Amino acid sequence: MGETTQHFPLLLLCLSGLVRCSAAFVFWTAEMEIRYLNNNNETVDKICECGVYGRNSAVETVSGIVTLPKEDTKGCGPGPVYNRNSSSPKWIALVKRGNCTFSEKINAARRLGAVGVVVYNVDGTGNSTTHMAHSDSVEAVAIMIGNNQGMEVVRLVKNGTNVHMTILVGSPHGPWMDTYWLYFLSIAFFIVTAASIAYFVFISANRLYNLRQHRRSERRLKSDAKKAIGRLRVRTLKRDDEETTSDSHMCAVCIESYRAGEVVTVLTCDHIFHKACIEPWLLEKRNCPMCKCDILKALGIEDETKESDSPADVTVITVAGEETLYNVPLTDPASSDPGRHQNLYENRAFEDETEAARR
Repeated sequence: MGETTQHFPLLLLCLSGLVRCSAAFVFWTAEMEIRYLNNNNETVDKICECGVYGRNSAVETVSGIVTLPKEDTKGCGPGPVYNRNSSSPKWIALVKRGNCTFSEKINAARRLGAVGVVVYNVDGTGNSTTHMAHSDSVEAVAIMIGNNQGMEVVRLVKNGTNVHMTILVGSPHGPWMDTYWLYFLSIAFFIVTAASIAYFVFISANRLYNLRQHRRSERRLKSDAKKAIGRLRVRTLKRDDEETTSDSHMCAVCIESYRAGEVVTVLTCDHIFHKACIEPWLLEKRNCPMCKCDILKALGIEDETKESDSPADVTVITVAGEETLYNVPLTDPASSDPGRHQNLYENRAFEDETEAARR
């Protein structure tokens, strides 16, 4: 709780810093509306969104009579620059850029009661504007307009026309509000989304493929295990067998002693277990619970599976160990009788069983 309390003010500080940084990149446009009577006593209204509020300006709506400086059109100087000394009736100063700072122009007009200041750009700049910075006059309403719009109003005022101007708040603009930025963000969002979906599809497909391969491998191994279990020797214990007479012999799977009449399975490593206990174990583990001997390798089931998957001219059958028991060429008709070949068993249990079958 204490760490959260300490981190919260830091988070607020970071957020306030981000807000201030964001505000520095945002600017507001201004709509300039002028109204006057022409030579035919007809009211002329013109409006355009052609101004930009200063960086330190109050973003508000003001209106008044347009007033030009007395002598210097740039409105600089410490003395009275305009032929007005009050804010009644309300008036707006129209000055040209240059000779002094924006703050000095704005303060000179405000000292005489101007409710707003309009600065028009220098000659030769057309309708272009810039962001004014006037940190010494932060409460004033000040906008900048292009040279063409400014000179049009100046000519009207110099010809004796009473021009009424209204400054209206336009719309905010910033890097992320620009059309190109919106296009860029949209494309970037689409690319990130498409990449995320593609990555998710790839990961899902890879997992499904691995799961399918794992299941296929498990099915193949269980099939091989069933084949190997079918080749293992099975005995029925008798009363005189060593396993039934000694308490030291017991099934390592169920930890129960052997009894006469129970059916046991003899693995390739000569370890015996209850048939009902060892077969489910071998289907899952495929090795001896005691010595971890792999019955698939011992009986050659893995080699048979590999050779059955690839074409070959000779079938090699291995029952126990790594030595070949007999080779049966597929193209040799005389080799159809496996009994003609020599059978070699490493497991004595299998040798005894084979000898008994021959007798």
